[in-house]
Amino acid sequence: MKYLLALIGLVMCCNADVLAQSDRPNIVIILCDDLGYADVGFNGAKDIVTPQLDRLAAAGTVFTSAYVAHPFCGPSRMGLMSGRYPHAFGAPFNLPNAGLGIESYNRQGIDQSETLISTVLQDAGYATAAIGKWHMGIEKPFHPNHRGFDDFYGFLGGGHKYFPADYQGVYERQTRSGKPSINDYVSPLQRNGEDVKETEYMTDALSREAARFVKQASASERPFFLYLAYNAPHSPLEAKDEDLALFENITDVKRRTYAAMVYAVDRGVGKLVDTLTETNAIDNTLIVFFSDNGGKLGLGADNGPLREGKGSTFEGGYRVPMFFHWPDNVPSGVRFDHPVTALDFYPTFAGLAHAKIPDGKQLDGKDIWQNVVAGSNPRAGETIFAMRHRDGFSDVGIRHDQWKACRAYNAPWKLFDLASDIGETRDLSAKYPDMLRQMVAEAERWSHEQPTPKWFDNLKAENKWKTSGMPHFDQTFRVQGD
Repeated sequence: MKYLLALIGLVMCCNADVLAQSDRPNIVIILCDDLGYADVGFNGAKDIVTPQLDRLAAAGTVFTSAYVAHPFCGPSRMGLMSGRYPHAFGAPFNLPNAGLGIESYNRQGIDQSETLISTVLQDAGYATAAIGKWHMGIEKPFHPNHRGFDDFYGFLGGGHKYFPADYQGVYERQTRSGKPSINDYVSPLQRNGEDVKETEYMTDALSREAARFVKQASASERPFFLYLAYNAPHSPLEAKDEDLALFENITDVKRRTYAAMVYAVDRGVGKLVDTLTETNAIDNTLIVFFSDNGGKLGLGADNGPLREGKGSTFEGGYRVPMFFHWPDNVPSGVRFDHPVTALDFYPTFAGLAHAKIPDGKQLDGKDIWQNVVAGSNPRAGETIFAMRHRDGFSDVGIRHDQWKACRAYNAPWKLFDLASDIGETRDLSAKYPDMLRQMVAEAERWSHEQPTPKWFDNLKAENKWKTSGMPHFDQTFRVQGD
């Protein structure tokens, strides 16, 4: 009898573990690169069609005030994966492309002391994959396979050309000539550290690999985490002829090419959703779609009605299109107007996965899941920051409830009420000087917590930082009239 009771207890324990596993969702991040706020149908695009994304957004929750941690690619991605502002570990600049004469910085990467969300989920039993653009370090300690990802397919630098016939030929010629450092944009793609010879248009290849991983992961009992990081519609502007043909009505060549590149992403998302459906995974999968920063003005993007674009601390630089989709779990057909940030994903995903966040791990985001479900404000009275260092000065954006304070281009601080002025056109600093001073003072305290950058994206920025005595926070946070 004693052994029978022990056996029953063991079975009950095992069943409990199975139940605990079964209510953990698969998590899929679909990240675009330099996608404009208004360049998807669910956010109002008129000339770009995105039927697959729109279908998911309509069946999920669209976030109208979603922010990323920085208005540039690399720091934004590091913030997402670490759950911290990239400034906190010396990463407010993009890692430079190869061949710029600052190879010492090419050997840098996201701080090894930061446990990434991929590792947290991997340790919790998730199968993990990173597909596409990395831009968080190319050396072994920073490689995706050493930072929590079982499976990696893509490229390690900040960008890449799209057609294999173009980039593979350039790489082969430069290799034969003995060029010591070859630009990331033409380097071979990798599968788990080994160079591969691709045959498909980049966006289609990444979609194919994402579908492959889902098929493999769905065949096991483990939940999975997929980080699908498209480089589209980041430059170079290169699209397939059949996609371009769909947008013949767009007369601007850059806009037409950009639209075709966004459409290729949409087509790939459809392929991924089809695979999730075929493998019976769709109903237990949280899909999160967004962009790493605002669209780049001058290269076809539209961030309307937001002000400016990529690189800016006005809204167009780091407020991005975003939705959550998870049948019967994420509210359907809802627009969530409260501010959230990609920094919130780390604790939110860990909570959904029943995963343990390492002791002592600092996070700048918060678990927003219950707020998303309830439609309530997760950040009432709290502040979201953005800071971009320029040549000799810094731009700063501060979001606090409906208020937005911004200092850009060495101009005086401005204050906006985003509830009535999403385009940041009416400066209210003279009307509400106390509100502005409170927000600026909070951002100043935050800024002084940040260390000196560990790398710069170009030699000019490095030299200017050193010769001008940056960061000049005493000037940055001086409010006019004080």
